[in-house]
Amino acid sequence: MMMQPAKSITARAEALDALDAILPFDRRDQLAAILTDEDVATLRHLASTGMGDNTMRALASDIGYLESWCLAVTGGPLPWPAPESLLLKFVAHHLWDPAARENNPEHGMPQDVTVALRAKGMLRSTGPHAPSTVRRRLTSWSILTRWRGLTGSFSAPSLKSALRLAVRASARPRQRKSKKAVTGDVLITLLAACAGDRLVDVRDRAILLMAFASGGRRRSEVAALRLDNLVDEPPVRADPANKDSPPLPCLTIHLGRTKTTSADEDEQVVLIGRPVVALKAWIKAAGIANGAVFRRIDQWGNLDRQALTPQSINLIVKTRAKQAGLDPALFSAHGLRSGYLTEAANRGIPLAEAMQQSLHKSVAQAAGYYNNAERKMGRAARILV
Repeated sequence: MMMQPAKSITARAEALDALDAILPFDRRDQLAAILTDEDVATLRHLASTGMGDNTMRALASDIGYLESWCLAVTGGPLPWPAPESLLLKFVAHHLWDPAARENNPEHGMPQDVTVALRAKGMLRSTGPHAPSTVRRRLTSWSILTRWRGLTGSFSAPSLKSALRLAVRASARPRQRKSKKAVTGDVLITLLAACAGDRLVDVRDRAILLMAFASGGRRRSEVAALRLDNLVDEPPVRADPANKDSPPLPCLTIHLGRTKTTSADEDEQVVLIGRPVVALKAWIKAAGIANGAVFRRIDQWGNLDRQALTPQSINLIVKTRAKQAGLDPALFSAHGLRSGYLTEAANRGIPLAEAMQQSLHKSVAQAAGYYNNAERKMGRAARILV
């Protein structure tokens, strides 16, 4: 195995400082020991193009994994462009048939490669990888190849065929990002866990209510929210059809570029009623006049100027779930997103209307939550009740 000079690793770590808003400090040092100088230069160049933080974070993670895998397999760094045989080997190592593995220990990823990746903290899976992960890493590999001005074999018929057959053979069930959705009843339980008057309670209530009611915002969108993204709107009636219904506070959230939009798009969602009250209560209590809306609070209750990270949003959901007596392993920040659509389906809100708020681009993906709700409420599953 090739050893890299300490000076080279230090130089790459310093170069990766340009990505400090994207990569955690410890992750930066880990990648500096794995990536080549050319890899770091490519990542810095991509960052300068205005590529989204989540995309950059995925690219950095993927290239780190690919370099580690290639080093374990070939004893050297990734070749550019990668030969078709190496791409096929990558698929064979990550998508395999568990039944075939029982009869043939050489099927799938070799043991020495597995040990090497685990030693670097790069491998956690004990079975075949998720097809979506393998496809994403191949896509990242292809993107980085193109940015080096090279043409790879990613469109080769042999690779497409191998990928299709391997996905079928691996037979790995699709895993949701959150095992359980944070539906209305679960949200009430989480809110009860932060019903106190501490600053952290006020913040977490605002996060939970805002993230859920605004269509199940992604954790990255919640963490990136800034005060100038919030625009007050005239009050609206609780029941639009009843002119005598009480007025409710309303504001528009400008999300700017999101995971599924381009740089020049500005997605917007509306927040009405209780979530607006909770959000404004947090802003007032924290004395936020500009910058990030949701910020760190230390163990002594002191407010930090630093914004929460997407990982912190996820931890808040898990912490409040644990405090509420729920299993934190079953819930994550993405549960607010899936929970919003599930709750909308349970309440009979049309899918198109819910998607205006959730901003899902894929009807098929959003409809999955509706289909599950309809099956549970329908008569077809109650024939023998």
